[in-house]
Amino acid sequence: MPTLIDNYKDKFDQAVHHLKDELSLLRVGRANPLMVEGILVDAYGVKTPIKQLASIAVPEARTLLIQPWDKNLSAEVEKAILKANIGINPINEGQQIRLTVPQLTEESRKELTKSVAEKEEKARVVVRQIRDKIKDEILESEKSGDITEDDRYGLLKKLDDIIKDYNEQIKVMAEKKVNEIMTI
Repeated sequence: MPTLIDNYKDKFDQAVHHLKDELSLLRVGRANPLMVEGILVDAYGVKTPIKQLASIAVPEARTLLIQPWDKNLSAEVEKAILKANIGINPINEGQQIRLTVPQLTEESRKELTKSVAEKEEKARVVVRQIRDKIKDEILESEKSGDITEDDRYGLLKKLDDIIKDYNEQIKVMAEKKVNEIMTI
C-alpha cells in the first residue's frame, strides 16, 4: 500500500519543478538566458522559441546577446522580444540583438518579492491539493477494507512527513530567490 503515496511523487516533484521554473524567469537585475529563451518568434510561418533560432550569450552581468543563426530573423526576434513585454528594450545591431537589463529600484525589488511570495503560495496550494487527494484515497481504501486502521494512520503519518519535506523545499527556494532579489 505504500505505493499509493509513491504514485503521486511525480506530481509533487512537478509542483516544485514548476516553482523553480517560475522563479528562474523573474529578472533580478542580472542577465539570464532563461529570461528570453522561451519567447516565441514567428520564423518561417511557425512560432519557434528563441533558443531554437539563435545563440544566447551573457557577455556581461547585465547584458544578453542574441545572435540568430539566420541573420534575416533579427527583426522577427526583436519584434517577439518587444511583444513578450519582459521590461527590456532590445537593440538590434544587425547581426545580433543586445538586451541590457536595467538595475532594479527598491520599489521594483519589493514588487518582485511579492511575486515570489505569490508563486510560493501557489506551489503550496498545489501540494495541498495533491495531499488531499491522497488522503481521500487512503480513507476510501480503509472503508473498502483494503487497508487496516493501523495502515491508515501509518500512511497518513508518512504523507504528512512527505508534505513537510516538499513545503520545506518550496520555502528554501523562495527564500533563496528573495535573497537574490534583495541583494544589491
